[in-house]
Amino acid sequence: MSLLHIAVLLPLIFALIIPFVYRLHKRIHLGWFVLPIPLVLFIYFISYIKTTMSGDAVLLKASWMPKFGMNYDLYIDGLSLLFSLLITGIGTLVVLYSISYLSRKEQLGNFYCYLLLFMGAMLGVVLSDNIIVLYLFWELTSFSSFLLISFWRDNSASIYGAQKSMLVTVLGGLCLLGGLILLSTATNTTSIHEMIANADNIQTSPYFILSMVLVLIGAMTKSAQFPFYIWLPDAMEAPTPVSAYLHSATMVKAGLYLVARMTPIFAVSQGWVWAVTIIGLVTLFWASLNATKQQDLKGILAFSTVSQLGMIMSMLGIGAVSYHFEGSDSQIYSAAFTAAIFHLINHATFKGALFMITGAVDHSTGTRDVKKLGGLVTIMPISFTITLITALSMAGIPPFNGFLSKESFLESVIEITHVNLYNLNSIGILLPIIAIIGSIFTFVYAVRFIGQIFLGSYNEDKLPKKAHESSLLMLISPIILALLVIVFGFFPNLITGSIIDPAVNSISKTVSKPAEFHFFHGFTPAFFSTLLIYVLGILLIFTFSYWVRLLQLQPNKLTINYWYNNSGKSVQLYSSKLTDTYVTGFTRNNLVIIFLTLIVMSAIVLLVSPVSVNFKDVSNIRVFEVVIVVLICVAATMMVLAHSRLFSILMASAIGYAVAVFFIYFGAPDLALTQFVVETISTALFLLCFYHLPNLNRYNESKSFKTVNVLISIGAGLVVTIIGLIAYGNRHFASIANYYKAHVHDLAHGKNMVNVILVDFRGTDTLFESSVLGIAGLGVYTMIKLRSKKNTSIKGGNNNEQTEK
Repeated sequence: MSLLHIAVLLPLIFALIIPFVYRLHKRIHLGWFVLPIPLVLFIYFISYIKTTMSGDAVLLKASWMPKFGMNYDLYIDGLSLLFSLLITGIGTLVVLYSISYLSRKEQLGNFYCYLLLFMGAMLGVVLSDNIIVLYLFWELTSFSSFLLISFWRDNSASIYGAQKSMLVTVLGGLCLLGGLILLSTATNTTSIHEMIANADNIQTSPYFILSMVLVLIGAMTKSAQFPFYIWLPDAMEAPTPVSAYLHSATMVKAGLYLVARMTPIFAVSQGWVWAVTIIGLVTLFWASLNATKQQDLKGILAFSTVSQLGMIMSMLGIGAVSYHFEGSDSQIYSAAFTAAIFHLINHATFKGALFMITGAVDHSTGTRDVKKLGGLVTIMPISFTITLITALSMAGIPPFNGFLSKESFLESVIEITHVNLYNLNSIGILLPIIAIIGSIFTFVYAVRFIGQIFLGSYNEDKLPKKAHESSLLMLISPIILALLVIVFGFFPNLITGSIIDPAVNSISKTVSKPAEFHFFHGFTPAFFSTLLIYVLGILLIFTFSYWVRLLQLQPNKLTINYWYNNSGKSVQLYSSKLTDTYVTGFTRNNLVIIFLTLIVMSAIVLLVSPVSVNFKDVSNIRVFEVVIVVLICVAATMMVLAHSRLFSILMASAIGYAVAVFFIYFGAPDLALTQFVVETISTALFLLCFYHLPNLNRYNESKSFKTVNVLISIGAGLVVTIIGLIAYGNRHFASIANYYKAHVHDLAHGKNMVNVILVDFRGTDTLFESSVLGIAGLGVYTMIKLRSKKNTSIKGGNNNEQTEK
């Protein structure tokens, strides 16, 4: 295992250690112990820049489960390195920010455990070369984000947001799993870089379209694209450090990474070009429009994140056009990849800072409601300066980095209309129109964000707390990000050759010329589009109170959230009604349904596809077998006819002991001993339980009741017998028993074959069964503890009431 493998596992390892550190050192903020982890990882990943700049990639393999095609293989190229630097770099600043944001009274052990889990999962997603391992990390991001969003679990909104994010992203994850399996089937490999190398096999496969759709759904749900964006605004209920991390560098960027990584496979399809581009632009337009009417600062930023993600997604779709051309023509359209990667970096800088400043304002004033805020420019001058820089960058105003990538975006979306391909030169004219309208509303909410917090009049009487500037420790992280916004704006070439170009070359099939960004490219259509955005944006800001009423008139039934909430309620309601029709609380009814289903389904299968029963290889029936069978039948009959519970229990036990005798005659004394022990314990438990049960008369059932029981019993017995005979007489493979007998000693070094099968040959199965029992035990223990705490609090409340009286 290499140092890179350890680097990915390091956050996961410390996620297990940190809670114990918290118990030992509560006087020191736990964040100081966590801070070195992402910082060391960030420095470590910087060491790979020289490798990726030269166009090389690093593939490091570690065998895990090779028979299942599941190995811990890591692949680092320009694209995965970019995301790794974002995850660890922004992660360092988020941990530093959280030290001042979160009080030591919070459950910091849980928080940093979840945060490190989240960080490790994201590193696993972007660095995994094995699709199965990638999927495991993919779902781990959903699980860890659920824990982070629901961190304040006493808040119902936090629980709601966490559940929604889990449902949407896990649904997308299942679709992604299906798509990855189809890709593996088409290429006969689980390695992503080998799939890309064999993209021709996928493109000619009958699974191509289906796998593309499934992968896109997985990416759309994770990156909150329309119509799956609904989970991201509700995720703002998480603590602000989580929001800053989730929105700028981690989970929502996973979908973008997946689209970028899979572009070499699917870009040849016009469906991919149109789907990725249209979905991205619609998301940009819809989210920017909704961001303008939000009243919560984090709500504005949440919708702005959806909007910016849509913008990056559309650029990845436009860049896919480059796969349909060669040479310089290809490089014209691959410039969209460059714009996407640059804006990916820019978004991480300004969005991370804006979330952190929002948290600082909330800490300082006690509210995020824009109706109560305003006039804080003189009270919080440093926060105002940071917000001014980063919000203007988000609006696409020079001289900040957001303007450069926004200008490149407009150039790309206008250039796409000149393509004589897939009708892009005709109906493709709608693409720049949608992009410009979305950018106008982006300008509106970004500029208004500054004014709503810092300009206007100061309403001290509306604020829960007296406003004050935040501490320096809380401001260090957003200050660093704001400085990066300025530096990347004035000196973009600092990262073009080292980070942007290697990442673009990992996506594009054409090795394009080095990226160049300038504030002025001449009087181009993109330049005039930018002027139009500024003019109309300013006009909309001054007339905001008039046109925003139209947005607020939108009926609730036309929102996706309405259908999500109502579908959840309907599913729960109708499933409960359906369940109540057959789950009546009576064991007999449940058994009737189970056995009747078995009988009917088996009969249908046997009628549709008849199967012959072969009696040629049946063993001779010996006398002692007949005797034991007769004893079992007599005991079963007497158990049914018995009027005494004690006698029924004894007859049931007799059946079990008779079966144990069968095991002895068939050369399985270990199974016989096990059966004897189980029967003895079961009989004792039955006697103990029945002794405490009420003496109810069970012999007054109607004839129809007994008739149904008899018929179903006979039918179930016949079905099981027939299935057994069919299975015995239609063996298509050699029995595995001989393999166990031959290798029980040399491979497993054991003598008891049953134990060896359970522990060694089927060890994974047994391990998971034990895990299920362990999880169930923890659940029972937790419920008992919660119940005892509840009872204690109730008793404490009663004692207090008596004291007051």
